[in-house]
Amino acid sequence: MSEMVKISVNGEELDAPKGGLLIDTLLEKNIHIPHFCYHQALGKDGNCRMCMVEIEGQKRPQIACDTPVKDGMIVRTKGANIEKVRRDILELQLINHPIDCPTCDQAGECKLQDYYMQSGFYESRVNVDSKNHARKRVDLGANVMLDQERCVLCTRCVRFCSDITGTNELGVIHRADHSVIGTFPGRPLANPYAMNVVDLCPVGALTSKDFRFKQRVWFLESFDAICNGCSKGCNIHVDHRKEKYKDDQIFRFRPRVNKAVNGFFMCDEGRLSYHNENKNRFTNAIVDSKETTIESSIASMFKLVANNKDILFVVSPNLSCEELQNVNSFAKMLKANVSGYSPNYIDESFKDDYLRRSDKSANRAAFKEYGISEDEKEFKANLEKASLVVILDTNYFDENINLLDNKKVVSCFSHNCLTIGKSNVAIPISSFYEKSGTYINCDNIKQKVISKMQKDKPTASITTLLEEMKSMVEKGNI
Repeated sequence: MSEMVKISVNGEELDAPKGGLLIDTLLEKNIHIPHFCYHQALGKDGNCRMCMVEIEGQKRPQIACDTPVKDGMIVRTKGANIEKVRRDILELQLINHPIDCPTCDQAGECKLQDYYMQSGFYESRVNVDSKNHARKRVDLGANVMLDQERCVLCTRCVRFCSDITGTNELGVIHRADHSVIGTFPGRPLANPYAMNVVDLCPVGALTSKDFRFKQRVWFLESFDAICNGCSKGCNIHVDHRKEKYKDDQIFRFRPRVNKAVNGFFMCDEGRLSYHNENKNRFTNAIVDSKETTIESSIASMFKLVANNKDILFVVSPNLSCEELQNVNSFAKMLKANVSGYSPNYIDESFKDDYLRRSDKSANRAAFKEYGISEDEKEFKANLEKASLVVILDTNYFDENINLLDNKKVVSCFSHNCLTIGKSNVAIPISSFYEKSGTYINCDNIKQKVISKMQKDKPTASITTLLEEMKSMVEKGNI
């Protein structure tokens, strides 16, 4: 652990790690310090000069992103002198910047916009006709669109492709005030993490083709969750909106900082997986091939459970710890078997040496914690003797549908699949991002999700469903 020293910032005494970057201390203490080029995952670059501060004993202002912390240093981030320095730097950034905030997809999340409003540049001293112009709407590939005129040349995107992915697709082209970001000839942006440059961009230069012009960000609500695209469990922000007369809809996933899990980033496939939430939803309960109410389907499930002794529960590795615990508890009451056999979630081609894992499920690690078997022989033996199979949100049988021949089937799914058509009773349930729960990732880190989605269409909660059934057993109704 670094030695802690005392420093003074704007007259307030703070503890800071000796030798650490001053800007890190300011950001961690929530002290406002404008900056474009610095990012904790990319390190210092020192090209934007926006993080200037006054340090007592120094002849001139210093950039906080390249100033090591020393014991007893006295720092000022406020005051007429230092604020004038930052205003002058910002004015240089604005000379060639287009006046298109009303049509910019980054409006509401733009650091240049924020600093401009804080600085009060309401009158321009620059002749608009003399501005340099560059290419707009440049398709870089990988769902990323570039507007070269809006770029502040922070080079975050360039450093991401060189330092994080090692793919080096982006670079700075030309010189002086004609410099722009671009790709090298014949090398589009094409790495599996490319869309992170959209999050890194502090202005509207890099935008997502997937999200572009879909929603204004101030209309969106957000909650914290984890990505269920693989067992890494990357932390994300889920941005959603419930428009009038419409169901609540997810519009994008953004990576959320968790240095113990995914750091600052996530893969593109996980980012775009929100599309799976919004399409092909299973909404109407089915009993004996006929649509019915959820209440009626639950009653039919009760009857099947009451009339069958050899029962097998087949669970998804995407179920939460709370759901798996309830399955175990209910199966124990019924003297039924539980299996987590699900090889269909394993994809070795998806794995890399950064964030992506071959297990494309969110909670397989919980099987071990709750004693749920994944053994193939045990699964097949229990399936063969079972008269009733209860399938909880796992699509294993879609490719093995004949295994359900001559068996009674109850299935609970959030999205349509082939198994539903083979079920005697099919009950629509809440999807992964519509429910709260705990998940254990591949590194055995437990993560809690509290959903804030509001759905108009009725769905059942697996936890509530199983608790009701346990109550029926206890009352002797089953």
